[in-house]
Amino acid sequence: MRLGVTLEDEKGIESNVSAHFGQCPFFLIAEIEGDKITSSKVVKNEAEHGGGGCVAVSEILKHNLTHVIAGGMGTNAQIKFQNAGVTIFGYSGKVKDAIEDMLKNKLGGLEGCKEHGHGEC
Repeated sequence: MRLGVTLEDEKGIESNVSAHFGQCPFFLIAEIEGDKITSSKVVKNEAEHGGGGCVAVSEILKHNLTHVIAGGMGTNAQIKFQNAGVTIFGYSGKVKDAIEDMLKNKLGGLEGCKEHGHGEC
C-alpha cells in the first residue's frame, strides 16, 4: 500500500493531519507492508497556492498512491481520487494515530468541504 497524508508541517509521522487537502503545505508519502511503514518521506505540496484541491490531486498522484488520509477535501478532488482508484479517509489528529487507525479499519470517508461548490475545486 502506498499512502499519502496531508501534513500541517514537515514533521512527518509526528505531524498533525492537515484540515484541508488542497491547502496543506506538505504530504507524507508512506509505503506500508502488512501493518508496518517500510519507508516514508515528506514532500512539499507544490500546488498549495496554485489552484487548490484538484491541482493538488494531480500533484500527489505522481507518487502512485493507493490511499489518502486528509482532514477535509472538496467534492471534485474526491471524485478525481475515486476515478484514479485511490481510497480516501478523513481524520483529525496525529498522523501516526491516523495510520494506526487506518490499518485497524477504524477510519471513515470524507464529506465534501462545505466551502466548495460541486462545480469547483
